[in-house]
Amino acid sequence: MNILNWLPFGKVPEITVKQLNKTIDHVQILDVRTALEFRQSHIKGAINLPITQFNSAHIAKLNLDPTRPVVTICLSAHRSIPATRQLNKMNFNASQLQGGMREWWRRDQPCVKGD
Repeated sequence: MNILNWLPFGKVPEITVKQLNKTIDHVQILDVRTALEFRQSHIKGAINLPITQFNSAHIAKLNLDPTRPVVTICLSAHRSIPATRQLNKMNFNASQLQGGMREWWRRDQPCVKGD
């Protein structure tokens, strides 16, 4: 395991809020914030897997479709960096939401509460 892959720095593929809105019915949204953050507000249809639990075994349990893109989301597009890297190493087509949930909220996009 390369510890550098888990640092929340560097560049990974990104998708903008506008791009996500255009493709939202065709992507899988993976929110890597804590369960509490997720319950307070998340994008409808998102799956929660906190970055602290992010490993191959937990990812496999999600039954993600490898033929569909995955968009990772956190609060400010830092925790989602290592998640995006890990998913791409597992041969998923993954990108992170540019600006994270803060950007989603700033653009007044719809959210849901609860699990």
